[in-house]
Amino acid sequence: MAQASQPTGGLVSIPALLERNAREFGGKDAYREKEFGIWQSWTWAETAEEIEALALGFINLGVNEGDFIAIIGRNRPYFYWAMVAAQSVGAIPVPLYQDASADEMAYVLDHCGARFVVAEDQEQVDKVIDVQDGLKQFEHMIYIDPRGMRKYDHKKLHEFSHIQAQGRAAHDELIEDLIARRGKATYDTTCVMLYTSGTTGKPKGVVLSNQNIVESAKNASEFDKLNSSDEILAYLPMGWVGDFIFSVGQAYWTGFCTNCPESADTLMADLREIGPTYYFAPPRVFETQLTNVMIRMEDASRMKKWMFDKAMGLAKRVGPAILDGKSVGLIDRLKYKLGDIFIYGPLKNTLGFSNVRVGYTAGEAIGPEIFEFYRSLGINLKQLYGQTEATVFITVQPDGEVRADTVGVPAPDVEIKIDDSGEIFYRSPGTFVEYYKNPESTASTKDPEGWVATGDAGFFEKDSGHLRIIDRAKDVGKMSSGAMFAPKYVENKLKFYPDILEAVLFGNGKDSCMAFINIDLTAVGNWAERNNVAYASYQELAGHPRVLDTIQEHVEAVNKSVAQDDMLSGCQVHRFVILHKELDADDGEMTRTRKVRRVIVEDKFSDIITALYDGSSEVSTVTEVTYEDGRKGSISATLQIRDAKVQPVSAQKVAAE
Repeated sequence: MAQASQPTGGLVSIPALLERNAREFGGKDAYREKEFGIWQSWTWAETAEEIEALALGFINLGVNEGDFIAIIGRNRPYFYWAMVAAQSVGAIPVPLYQDASADEMAYVLDHCGARFVVAEDQEQVDKVIDVQDGLKQFEHMIYIDPRGMRKYDHKKLHEFSHIQAQGRAAHDELIEDLIARRGKATYDTTCVMLYTSGTTGKPKGVVLSNQNIVESAKNASEFDKLNSSDEILAYLPMGWVGDFIFSVGQAYWTGFCTNCPESADTLMADLREIGPTYYFAPPRVFETQLTNVMIRMEDASRMKKWMFDKAMGLAKRVGPAILDGKSVGLIDRLKYKLGDIFIYGPLKNTLGFSNVRVGYTAGEAIGPEIFEFYRSLGINLKQLYGQTEATVFITVQPDGEVRADTVGVPAPDVEIKIDDSGEIFYRSPGTFVEYYKNPESTASTKDPEGWVATGDAGFFEKDSGHLRIIDRAKDVGKMSSGAMFAPKYVENKLKFYPDILEAVLFGNGKDSCMAFINIDLTAVGNWAERNNVAYASYQELAGHPRVLDTIQEHVEAVNKSVAQDDMLSGCQVHRFVILHKELDADDGEMTRTRKVRRVIVEDKFSDIITALYDGSSEVSTVTEVTYEDGRKGSISATLQIRDAKVQPVSAQKVAAE
């Protein structure tokens, strides 16, 4: 594939885009952050000054070209400035997941050889201090929040504002060096290094160049007609490629404003106040918001609930068609307009989606019912398919061609092919450079012609040209009957129910499918309060007979739906168990991006899987857990196993499979 052409005007890096934005959008807000309940803002001109002061401070501290600077904290303007300042001096930013344990951070810091760390507060500083003896190259740490830091040894510990002050003081001495370093950036220069979530092993450092970031940001922004008047809420983990491409790549390409919430606890309130026009969330966020809506409706009066159900029935029938500009009868349009005034509009405002012009979800498949719920409200929610190695974008959904069962068409400048086994391959200007210090994995993932193996299985629809993802290629298998086994399809249907937070399906090579289920403590706890059901813990509530009955109804409803799919009707759930604990990243059962580590779950709960398949009605188990303070412990439980009614599969379907 031919290399993408260099953009005009020398816009080959994020610092170059910053210079342009300061010049062309100087008085326009670039960042906002809510602190102590008040929104603070910085224009593009002010942002350029803050970043220059920090970059000069980095040079003054001894940052060399090619150094790695780790970034650890929640979404704050200071961290975005730190990443761009690092790029400005020829260093490479490496954002980490702020909720990672000290040991997880130690692996990344040691692997990349970070000499410098920019951390948010005492909590993050302490994590690094706990492991610093094992970090051979670590030298200095910069912190933003000084609370609790007064009595620390400050020989190698520096306050963010002090580094900036030192940079300003040394301006005349160091500015020529900064200009020279900034001018060395090319399309081939490394822009950022991001670590994979480590679903199947240790995280890998994905090296992304300026070309990867700038071209991907440009193409995606032009595809969705993003511009400097758009607003985004930056709340996704900074270690995730999605946050970097949206909050840095596209923000700097278009000049739009990046808004940072005060905390995770105020996220929904801050979302409503900002009312972003461009919004991204993984399926888990949309599932949680829908759960909260359903909980509120359960608490509503009978009249309000009746009105809501009637309005949503109409919305699901005609809302997506109206959104896509398709023909809808006048009476239905008038009814929908009334519904928008009294139901959909207030609901969108409550969710913070009143101004959303373009919304995306990705990371894993979203349940079609959840997806259609938001689109029925008139929210232009679309799916994209991507990965870190692609700088996010592989496929996107054009307006007017949005469907729940596909992930759209190839993104601009992206080529896709599917091999004989069904695995998806792509190449594009966003294709990653390499896995850092891992030539073997690089070679096995990206061939000499630039084609990248995604590890996902799928196919293109002949009529529409849209790509359909079946599942992870390694997770797709065959039942003993020869029927296809695709767990994610069933899991997403189960997670549509507000009561179900997570589901894990088993059945590859077996004659039937079994499922682990995590209940949603918020939704089920609300039900318990309304029905005077006392409980003392997640475990006690998960084992309550009425909860088991409700989950069984959900499983059997999903079985009816799955039975309608000729290809996947063999994946109906025959038996299930509600786990005694939530699957947790701290326990290694999920990644920091909330993806299930199937191999670990299968191994850790093998006794429960055995009981599901040997016909037992219950199983006693002991599980190791990690507490918030890092201590290890164990919990024991006796779990009830339930049989679920399955629908007969016709001989014609079996033959088709």
